[in-house]
Amino acid sequence: MNTERRTLAGLATLILILILLGGCSQPLGTREKGALLGGGLGAASGAIIGSTVGSPGAGAAIGGAMGALGGGVIGDQLQGREDTEAYHQAQLEQQQYEIERQRRELEELRRHHEYSDRGW
Repeated sequence: MNTERRTLAGLATLILILILLGGCSQPLGTREKGALLGGGLGAASGAIIGSTVGSPGAGAAIGGAMGALGGGVIGDQLQGREDTEAYHQAQLEQQQYEIERQRRELEELRRHHEYSDRGW
């Protein structure tokens, strides 16, 4: 019964932490989401594995730490890709804007040249 109580207390603490982190004023980035998800899954898995050997709290703590580390590393890689994509997209939009500006300028020069040739 004591083991079940510890497991429930550990899971309740984990849920409370998740609720508190969910109420942050800024949305979580990919890195933070990965660490949070990994930590939650690791803690749950660690608690289950730890309860089979009589120490669910230690299992949850170790599993949560390892899961958060792994999830954070994966999330960091994904965040880096997202940042790179956003940078390239911004460059592409800037180049498209510049091409359009130059097209308008060429068209204006053509019109001006046509008017000059007509003697207007």
